[in-house]
Amino acid sequence: MIVKRNVLLNPGPSTTTDSVKMAQVVPDICPREKEFDLLMAGIRKDLLKIVHASEEKYTSVLFCGSGTINIDVCLNSLLPENKKVLVVNNGAYSTRAVEICSYYGLDHIDLKFPVDEQPDLELVEKTLKDNPDIALVHTTHNETGTGLLNPIRKIGELAHKYGAIFTVDTTSSLAMIPIDIEKDNIDFCMASAQKGIMAMTGLSFIIGNKNEIIKSKNYPKRSYYCNLFMQYDYFERTGEMHFTPPVQTVYATRQALNEYFLEGEQAKWARHTRVYNAIYNGLEKLGFKSYIKKELQSGLVVSAVYPDDKNWDFEKVHDYCYNRGFTIYPGKISTTNTFRLCALGAIDEQDIFDFFAVFEQALKENNIQIPVYYKEK
Repeated sequence: MIVKRNVLLNPGPSTTTDSVKMAQVVPDICPREKEFDLLMAGIRKDLLKIVHASEEKYTSVLFCGSGTINIDVCLNSLLPENKKVLVVNNGAYSTRAVEICSYYGLDHIDLKFPVDEQPDLELVEKTLKDNPDIALVHTTHNETGTGLLNPIRKIGELAHKYGAIFTVDTTSSLAMIPIDIEKDNIDFCMASAQKGIMAMTGLSFIIGNKNEIIKSKNYPKRSYYCNLFMQYDYFERTGEMHFTPPVQTVYATRQALNEYFLEGEQAKWARHTRVYNAIYNGLEKLGFKSYIKKELQSGLVVSAVYPDDKNWDFEKVHDYCYNRGFTIYPGKISTTNTFRLCALGAIDEQDIFDFFAVFEQALKENNIQIPVYYKEK
């Protein structure tokens, strides 16, 4: 079977290999069979390896849902009674964590910083020092809306200094940017299968400290479906997901993990870096401005500012590229119009060279000036 290959330059789902796609085509199976339990057990162990976590101290817990479910689970499950969450917020996905806190009525501090800057660590420390009831600090590693990389190791160090646990949204960095859960001072990190692992949508996972999960058994119960201890405990007792898992996605994830370890952590990150450099250089050649300073970027996302050309129309450019097998994606910055090109997925720099040939033609077809035009400010 031949499947048309599209190059997805959106921030996920990512381009997959044919072997991952085909891994979903399996005989029908009840997910309560021991064979399927063993499949999930192997996935849970291998997820620990990605972040260099020991099986003695850490575990991984699978959930059925998108990456947002992980943020929900961590925030509502890991906060003790009468304690507070500190969200270090400089982007759309940390803002989502704030919204989750508000929805559950969790006492929290929304420590906001500009979306194009890393957080002020002195202010983070002052906030922790002034609020000894903070028990959980949360931030986003790679703010996918902009491509900004946050200094998680330093933030985690501060969280631990003041007795808080540190949860990190690594949805768009895990299995791409090398992470060491101990060295990076992380208690809980998270992702979903369709991002760095390059599998399919529908399976998400949290990797975290076993003791903290067990302690949370006695914390207030704020959700039934999204309770971390309940899901962990059910896995430990039965080997099964508490509720129906996304069966075919689990098979695809198993294949994607096989391919991850075959490629290797460093080689995979080197490939993503090649792709990112090709994206950055291609945009620069056409005159596009990057919203985030290069030295602050994660190396996975470039947010390009819309040009001031009267003929610029993102939808027309998008559709031209889409019809030729390339997907580009709108930005996620409320104050500035941007679009994003991302270095996720089973792609390499030649795909980016091919993309820019199409993208440049899209600009010409729509009478957009090259190099693109910006008003002087």
